[in-house]
Amino acid sequence: MRVTAAVMEEKAGKFNLEGLELEAPRSDEVLVQITATGICHTDLHARDGYFAMPYPAVYGHEGAGVVAAIGSAVEHLAVGDHVVMSFPWCGECEHCRENRRSYCQRGRELKSGGARADGSTTMRRNGAPVYGSFFQQSSFATHALTPARNAVKVRRDAPLEFLGPLGCGLQTGVGAVLNVMQPEAGKSFAVFGAGSVGLAGLMAAKLAGCDPIVAVDIRANRLELARSLGATHAIDNARDDAVAKIREITGGAHFTLETSASPAVFRQAVDCLLTRGTCVLVGSARRGTEVSFEMSTLQAGRIVRGVIQGDSRPDQFIPHLVDLFVAGRFPIDRLVTFYDFALINQAAADAVSGATIKPVLRMPQ
Repeated sequence: MRVTAAVMEEKAGKFNLEGLELEAPRSDEVLVQITATGICHTDLHARDGYFAMPYPAVYGHEGAGVVAAIGSAVEHLAVGDHVVMSFPWCGECEHCRENRRSYCQRGRELKSGGARADGSTTMRRNGAPVYGSFFQQSSFATHALTPARNAVKVRRDAPLEFLGPLGCGLQTGVGAVLNVMQPEAGKSFAVFGAGSVGLAGLMAAKLAGCDPIVAVDIRANRLELARSLGATHAIDNARDDAVAKIREITGGAHFTLETSASPAVFRQAVDCLLTRGTCVLVGSARRGTEVSFEMSTLQAGRIVRGVIQGDSRPDQFIPHLVDLFVAGRFPIDRLVTFYDFALINQAAADAVSGATIKPVLRMPQ
């Protein structure tokens, strides 16, 4: 079928909206008419050549929409269902068999190889392949193909245009807190980086009853938003000594969440921990980036661990997050700025500059 997609022709180029041919769904796939899709920094890393995905390419991995067609073997979805597309997993490796899908040993390949799991491409332009299947969806398009198991059915009374970021960034921040930290009420929490992932983690800490909740960032608008979403304290990391301030506020934090991918900030997130405190890293740094800590810091019973995709099982976790959103307990709408699909380059620029917390592209219907 004919679709409109945002095509990237070369490293660090501009997105161009073009007509492409998209294959019909195979037996285990679904075709989703995209309602809206978030822009994640991972999309922009791919644009800029961080992954080995060939050009021309179509990115996008926070898509939400309506099922338009299903493959012959698909049983749990039907045409007309509202879905959020999440991360891919092979289903066969050790981690997948243990229901640790976000750590799939083929995860990187399935996310950024530019093709289906079997190496075939889904899109063509004038007979030549355009590389896609980014996170096995490529949702920067009016329609996307995805393996049926990556499409999570959600309730129809939820506003679908807000839900796409639950498939990646917001799920990552919330899951790092609720699935990994699992803090008891009254435990102290600090988040380093008040972007969409960090603010999602902050809202999760509020849900869990953490107190105090500290937000650390260098942008005044983000710190103000963090306060309105539940932060009891906000620290400007460009002016203040964040480690000293957090220790003054908490005596040492029980839990910290690092989202910036900056080695210096990661060090702060560890250094401000209480003895036996836990720091979770979700910020995605370029390969080769290193960080150092004093060995005695970790010897004091502190835990430092990384988390992918919030340690989540999306088919269970995303509907739960949607329920919280509809109930008014997880206000993800406060993070979102909508852009028409044609303004994708402006949306990407605003994401990089920090002018927008979570840009979401609305597709023409």
